[in-house]
Amino acid sequence: MIRFSKYIWVYFLLSGLVLVSGVFSLIRWGFRPSVDFSGGTLIEFTTNRDLSADTVKQTAAALKMDVASVQRAGNEHYILRMKPTTSQTISQLVSGIQSVNSVKVTIQSNQTVGPVLGRELLQKATFAALLAITAILLYVAWAFKNIKFGVAAVVALLHDLLVVLGSFSLFGHFLGVEVDTLFVTAFLTTMSFSVHDTIVVFDRIREYLKRDRSRPFEELCDLALTETINRSMTNSFTIIFMLTALALMGGDTTKWFIIALLIGTVSGTYSSPFIATPVLLLWDRWERSPRRRPAEVAGGKRSI
Repeated sequence: MIRFSKYIWVYFLLSGLVLVSGVFSLIRWGFRPSVDFSGGTLIEFTTNRDLSADTVKQTAAALKMDVASVQRAGNEHYILRMKPTTSQTISQLVSGIQSVNSVKVTIQSNQTVGPVLGRELLQKATFAALLAITAILLYVAWAFKNIKFGVAAVVALLHDLLVVLGSFSLFGHFLGVEVDTLFVTAFLTTMSFSVHDTIVVFDRIREYLKRDRSRPFEELCDLALTETINRSMTNSFTIIFMLTALALMGGDTTKWFIIALLIGTVSGTYSSPFIATPVLLLWDRWERSPRRRPAEVAGGKRSI
């Protein structure tokens, strides 16, 4: 049996080092919203000859058009984001790209998202996240017949969400990465994955509590983690390998969506044994402390 409980403060220190930089970035710089949230025009087009994204952006800049980003969606396929504009301006941009680079441009789609729709998407995403967190808290507390399990699971969940949010705030400031609706999808997916491994560990702890309530709670937690860590790591690494391959070999349009899932998966794998279980353990220590419940400690009662 591995004594995981001996290194609780090491786990919290590692998480703190990651979270502090991310939270600072969120407060100081926030996110770089895409046209999905800030409002703008999204143009998808193809050419008969391959061009670099920088070439397309430089051509637009030469025409004095404010282009937020240009992404390659495969060979001779591009996605261009810019401020809200008219059909006449888009026609001028297409003509400019064709004349400057001697290529034929074919518009595949052209859509304008207003800021009102952007606010609506953000509000719905926030509501969905809060609803999911509340449902997870209530369900885990009901399933394990103890609110402590629910709170510990939600703490680990919030840890993972802050890691993903903070990472993309840093990416936005230093790399110009924008947050779009795909990021919201990855954000909500991280929530489900985070709780998945936590439930496995908590279920094993509950099983040991039913078998032997005379053993120290720390020992039961260490035993549960020792027996489930191999399963959790094997399951997580199969997902991590797949996401890493997609991030390296996939297209530009899904690259940051995959990276968000990858960060959430790694954080979720870490938080289940090293955040959720230590929170549960520290809560048990606090309730059993002499200052908290001297009578029950003297009688040898367990708080869980």
